[in-house]
Amino acid sequence: MESTDRNRKSFGFKRIISSINNSWNGLQVVYKNEQSVYIHLVCTIILLILSFFLKISLTQWLIIIAIIGLTLVIELLNTAIENTVDLVTTEFHPLAKIAKDTASAAEFVLAITSAIISLVIFIPRIIEML
Repeated sequence: MESTDRNRKSFGFKRIISSINNSWNGLQVVYKNEQSVYIHLVCTIILLILSFFLKISLTQWLIIIAIIGLTLVIELLNTAIENTVDLVTTEFHPLAKIAKDTASAAEFVLAITSAIISLVIFIPRIIEML
């Protein structure tokens, strides 16, 4: 199989900078346009304040950081899926609805899981303080 210059990707510092720029643009779009990101941001601030205040362990910190990151990742993927579906069709289609609903459900499941993990970490610390 013959490869053309058009199909070859460039390597180097400029490409890395361009990729970082694209990622930053994606974050800005989500923060400007997705209401649920504001909810995640508020929850992140609360989690970080509680983590400092309750002096959680290093392992617990890593878990909190992981669930914060995973939640944002799923939000980004959900937004990408929703926008891709909207790009493909503007008409109602049952499969488009399923794609959007299941992407949203993934975000919901992670949010519930993150809440449970947070409660498991913080409630014993709060009880200790009382």
